[in-house]
Amino acid sequence: MAEKACVMRLQKEYRALCKEPVSHVVARPSPNDILEWHYVLEGSEGTPFAGGYYYGKIKFPAEYPFKPPGITMTTPNGRFMTQKKICLSMSDFHPESWNPMWSVSSILTGLLSFMMDNSPTTGSVTTTFAEKQRLAKSSLAFNCKNPAFRKLFPEYVEKYEEQLAAELPVPEPASPERPKEETSRPLLDSGRNRVRGELDRIEAPKDMKNGRRQSFPTWGLLLLVSVFGIVMTLPLLQL
Repeated sequence: MAEKACVMRLQKEYRALCKEPVSHVVARPSPNDILEWHYVLEGSEGTPFAGGYYYGKIKFPAEYPFKPPGITMTTPNGRFMTQKKICLSMSDFHPESWNPMWSVSSILTGLLSFMMDNSPTTGSVTTTFAEKQRLAKSSLAFNCKNPAFRKLFPEYVEKYEEQLAAELPVPEPASPERPKEETSRPLLDSGRNRVRGELDRIEAPKDMKNGRRQSFPTWGLLLLVSVFGIVMTLPLLQL
């Protein structure tokens, strides 16, 4: 069980972190155990860790701050072994170099700085630049599979969901109806022409009849003139 001085010290450090956050570092105690802290380190720009989110734990002894904590990293990163204690001057690997004035923020700032370096130590691994970049890109997806991470760091879960939404393909706009009208217009035109042709066939006999009525034969005209002349001369013959 943690000593009273330890609990008070950790509570004070948590309040300080909430009031003045440290760049690229987020740390919160477990809801059920103040001696177990969870952290997220954000990879620095200009390094192979840029864009990465590295989740891990700090285990404080009940005698903290007079004894150093143990530090592990959970997210595959290409720099440290996962689930293995990392050897730092601020960790329980070197209790002789521990300074009780160091705090959670200074521990994690030192861990982030050491992570960007290539110096070998207990718990470190050697990987290529490309491998570190690959792990950085997949780090957030890896973390979001962890229930403890999802519970303690909902803001990163939201960030991951936003990334997934941004990667979804944009639906193509629906094609306009104009092509359909253009394809159907020739059909309408051909239909109209067909109807007009049928009407022309029907009207043709009428036109022919009208033509016959208008073109009166010459002999008929002469016959009418002769009949008219005879009718006019009948009274003269009676005289």
